[in-house]
Amino acid sequence: MANLKATITLDTDGEKAMHRQGTSFQKTLNDALRRGLELSQQPFEVKSHLLRLREGLDPARLSEMDDDLEIEEFLRKTARLKEMEK
Repeated sequence: MANLKATITLDTDGEKAMHRQGTSFQKTLNDALRRGLELSQQPFEVKSHLLRLREGLDPARLSEMDDDLEIEEFLRKTARLKEMEK
């Protein structure tokens, strides 16, 4: 068993709850770590949804469309700044 030392700051409500339950800090922390590690062992699941894109939009090219929109916005802002400089 490894001994690890760390500085941990408790929120007031956590400290009060631990005191009400009559549990030590070490037990509370170890229990919380065990619960968290058990949850992380569960498989990750992605729930997919239909995109329902408009006809003519290719989902494989959405990043290209995003790039085009970003370039257009950059050009618009640059033109506006040039106008303000005049």
